Amino acid sequence: MELLRDLWAFMKERKKWWLGPIILILALFGALLVFTQGSAVAPFIYTLF
Repeated sequence: MELLRDLWAFMKERKKWWLGPIILILALFGALLVFTQGSAVAPFIYTLF
């Protein structure tokens, strides 16, 4: 949680709001890969990358 707090403070202080959507998309892709790793959907997800 401290990493998220530091990242938020950095974005707030330096006005780097464009980093928010990028971090969110990367987190969603990471969660998608983790949750579909053992399922039958995994080969279809990996072909996207």
